[in-house]
Amino acid sequence: MAVHRQPGTVLTDHTFAVPLDHDAPGGERIEIYAREVVAAGREDDELPWLLYLQGGPGGRSPRPLGRDGWLRRALDDYRVLLLDQRGTGRSTPASRQTLPERGDAAAQARYLSHFRADSIVRDCEVIRRELLGEEERWSVLGQSFGGFCAITYLSCAPQGLREVLITGGLPGLRSCAEDVYRAAFPRIERKNLGHYDRYPGDVDGVRDIVRHLHDTDVLLPGGGRLTPEAFQSLGIMLGSGNGSHTLHYLVEDAFVPGISRPELSDSFLSEVQGHLSFAGNPLYAVLHESIYGQLSVSPGATDWAAERVRQEFPQFNADRALAGEEPVLLTGETIHPWMFATDPALAPLRETAELLAQREQWTDLYDPAQLARNEVPVAAAIYHDDMYVDTADSIATARAVRGLRTWVTDEYEHDGLRVSGGQVLDRLVRMVRGEL
Repeated sequence: MAVHRQPGTVLTDHTFAVPLDHDAPGGERIEIYAREVVAAGREDDELPWLLYLQGGPGGRSPRPLGRDGWLRRALDDYRVLLLDQRGTGRSTPASRQTLPERGDAAAQARYLSHFRADSIVRDCEVIRRELLGEEERWSVLGQSFGGFCAITYLSCAPQGLREVLITGGLPGLRSCAEDVYRAAFPRIERKNLGHYDRYPGDVDGVRDIVRHLHDTDVLLPGGGRLTPEAFQSLGIMLGSGNGSHTLHYLVEDAFVPGISRPELSDSFLSEVQGHLSFAGNPLYAVLHESIYGQLSVSPGATDWAAERVRQEFPQFNADRALAGEEPVLLTGETIHPWMFATDPALAPLRETAELLAQREQWTDLYDPAQLARNEVPVAAAIYHDDMYVDTADSIATARAVRGLRTWVTDEYEHDGLRVSGGQVLDRLVRMVRGEL
């Protein structure tokens, strides 16, 4: 195991072998990487473990730079394990470069069907037993999709949990993909209107960009196509604390003078590519809608639910906006089939993604009966009007989990854990301990 030191911390690498399919433990095994972080000088202390489950799906764990962010608070009390969930980071990778080794698109889709929250939780249990022993429990901190995983953990393996802390990640227990997006688009519209109230000049700025993309074939530096729909998907930025401001600065620097007319600048296109490319997290796109699949809720396929539901909200149609006086509305945390044509990191996975979108009868991820008799202390931060996770769903789930305590706040957006300097985590820790 490699050990490294950073300011105020000691980092230790861990690698674990787990079954690809936990129901076939004698079959193929994959590797899961995790980074242990402990405060410098406390390496030998008997500290409780805190497992961090990252948002996503398909996001690797944070790469710490010393005792920074929420780790500053966590390391006061815990030995932290930052998990690269299966397929991400230094775990056995799953991308356009590695998935062809599995075989054709059907084989790739079968392989990726084992990459949802239920498999992640079972990975965690293998790791817990190896690191802590069969009887020892650990705490879990779940951010966004990591909170979804934490609710799955409470449903199927509560015996491994000492306490659970969730930030912006209480899923709808009985919400299918269509329900999720039908509730999401009005929230996304509100975030758009809030942005345009803050930066009125961006109404024309965005219209100018989208009109240019409508009339001109524009390539990003990496070879992807910047279409009006692709630009609209930058609305995902509006769900974070500084996202509106970042979007504004992007829009205001979009054009430079061209030979015959203004054109989109290289710096603008480079920055847009950084926001739009799925090269760093392809599983986010490939698996996104599958995280809502549950046999007992909706036995059919997710079938590109966001794309279908979007048609119910014509105000997001860019052509309609350009033909009239309405602002062009940007979209949010939605995945669409055209992304697998415009993004070079996703294009080789187009058929695989289609097969996953048409897959039926996903197993259930949550057990309402088990959650109703929960005995594990749980505290959750719910961000008021969270663009990514429906507040009504979160509150309903909070009521369905016995003993779960909530903190509903509009002080932060969805990224409150990351940007609060440890304040969000500190409040949840004190809540779960009964100090608040």
